[in-house]
Amino acid sequence: MDSILIRGGQRLSGTIHISGAKNAVLTLMPCALLTDEPLCLENLPRLADVDSFMHLLNQHGASTMLERSGNGGGRRMTVAAKEIVSTVAPYDFVRKMRASILVLGPLVARAGEATVSMPGGCAIGNRPIDLHLKALEALGADIELAAGYVKATAPEGGLRGGTISFPFVSVGATENALMAAVLARGETVIENAAREPEIVDLCRCLVAMGAEIENIGSERLVIHGKDRLHGATYSVMPDRIEAGSYACAAAITGGDIFLEGADAADMPSILAGLRDVGLAIEEQAGGIRVAADGPLTPITLSTAPFPGFPTDMQAQFMAMLTLAGGTSVLTETIFENRYMHVPELTRMGAEIDVRGRTAVVKGVEGLVGAQVMATDLRASMSLVLAGLAAKGETKVLRVYHLDRGYERLEEKLGGVGADIERISEG
Repeated sequence: MDSILIRGGQRLSGTIHISGAKNAVLTLMPCALLTDEPLCLENLPRLADVDSFMHLLNQHGASTMLERSGNGGGRRMTVAAKEIVSTVAPYDFVRKMRASILVLGPLVARAGEATVSMPGGCAIGNRPIDLHLKALEALGADIELAAGYVKATAPEGGLRGGTISFPFVSVGATENALMAAVLARGETVIENAAREPEIVDLCRCLVAMGAEIENIGSERLVIHGKDRLHGATYSVMPDRIEAGSYACAAAITGGDIFLEGADAADMPSILAGLRDVGLAIEEQAGGIRVAADGPLTPITLSTAPFPGFPTDMQAQFMAMLTLAGGTSVLTETIFENRYMHVPELTRMGAEIDVRGRTAVVKGVEGLVGAQVMATDLRASMSLVLAGLAAKGETKVLRVYHLDRGYERLEEKLGGVGADIERISEG
């Protein structure tokens, strides 16, 4: 099993190219199931989750072709689902990642039925799919739960438009509802829809395929269903979480990094938080420059749905704030079990006190390298960030979590001055 070895203390400086967004591409790939024509996705990141989702699409009968494209190492994937040969997403595929539940809406919309295993993924708390199922029921689908599977069946004549009102914001449920509604008969209204940039990216891709969606980017989406969609070529948005993570790397090492390809419009709360911590942020042509501008300042923040501060950046900010001069307070409102990185950071000398959903971080003068174990994707990155600043060597185990969401991490960090390497063991 691979691990990552970091010799800390190096100031990072240079340019890091930001890849296509993991959280976007895993939503765009199932769109290919909505049409019998090819969907070509450009700026595709090389990630384990992308490969897993590709195999799941193959299971449903889609052909996939990968090509290298662009200067940043991005790829182009063409997915052609001319026929749906299977409407079953089995446990062996779905257990690898939670995003697999996103084939549910497209399969029911196009094929009239879907049987999908209950999803797996990172152990960061309870993430039920009730809202996904209620959304499909609002479009006329019949839902059955048995033996760890969800079976959804469309009524005779296919799904029909309806009103979907979410009691609270859910990104995944909004995505599934959107993909189902674009082929439903009549008009669908989604109330309290998620507004994340990845939702906007999904809407734009669906529109490129012939869908009709009003109020994109708002909490009230109106979809006019179509009989069919066509193929399209679409470029995946840049990864705002990757960009934020590398911005934290600049902060924790006192560095200066140009985030090539990053879009400031996608990450307002992240950039606001970085400014509050003391970073100099400059939007430039083609990206964002982030530079440490003196000592780090403690802050107080809470995670929230977009445009609030993203839960996927909480762990990285925590690592950075371990070296801020004073006490920071972080509150996690999205997931109840997303502080699993705290014991590992304390092994490196961090002072963090978790009180329910709140973590109090007291800044220390320095961190010390140690052997630490990753527990989930973003927690993994927090340990890498700590290792970049720590004195001595840090060895991060279970880096397969990192490979799910960060493309060529060692190469990118090494390119701006980090002393980092991957070690293959056994």
